[in-house]
Amino acid sequence: MTPRSALNRTLLALAGLVFLGGGLLILFAGLDLYRRHDLAPPAGWPLTTPADVLLGSADRARWSSQGWWWWPAVIAALVLTALLALWWLLAQLSRHRPGSLPVGGTPPQEGVELRDRALSEAIANEAGALPGVGHAAVVITGRPARHRTRTRTRTRIDLTLTPEGTPGATLGALCEGPIGTARRSTGLIDMPAEVRLQVSRHGPHRVE
Repeated sequence: MTPRSALNRTLLALAGLVFLGGGLLILFAGLDLYRRHDLAPPAGWPLTTPADVLLGSADRARWSSQGWWWWPAVIAALVLTALLALWWLLAQLSRHRPGSLPVGGTPPQEGVELRDRALSEAIANEAGALPGVGHAAVVITGRPARHRTRTRTRTRIDLTLTPEGTPGATLGALCEGPIGTARRSTGLIDMPAEVRLQVSRHGPHRVE
C-alpha cells in the first residue's frame, strides 16, 4: 500500500464514520427511538426528540451577538471545505503520467524519447503472450526519473489468467520477460511494478 492510498483510505474512513454517526443521530431523534425503547441519552446530547433542532433560537441569538464577522466566517469555512473536497476528488480522478521516458539510460532532453503509452502497450503485448495469461493491461504513472537509481515512475500491470495459468510461474516469467525488458530499455533499473492477478471466469465442464 502506498502512502497516498493509505492517506485516502484513512480520510474516507474518517468521513464515513462522521456521516454514519450524524445519520444515526438524526435517525434516532426523527423516529423517537429514545422514548420508544426507554433509552436515556447522555446529558447534553443533541437531537433526542423529533421536535429538537440542531441550532435552536437561543444558540442562534448567542452566535449572532458575537458580531458581524460570524456569518462571513461560517460561509468562508463552508466554501473552504467545499474547495478542499473538490480538490481531493479531482486529485483522485487525475493520474500523473510521465509522458516520455529515457531510452537506454539517455536523458530525454539529450537523446531519444519513448512515450509512456508506447511502453505500456509493448509491456502489455509481451505480457499477454505469456503462457497462462488471457489478457494484460499496463499503466505507467508518475514522473520520469532524473537518475537511474531514483525513479519516480511506477508500472501497474493487471493480468487475467486462464484457468490453466499458475500465479507463481506467471510472475516469474513476467519479471524475467516484459518487466526486465522495460527496465533495461529505459535504464530505470529500480522502477517499481505492481502486479494484480485475477482468473478469468469459465463455465463448468460437462462430462457425458
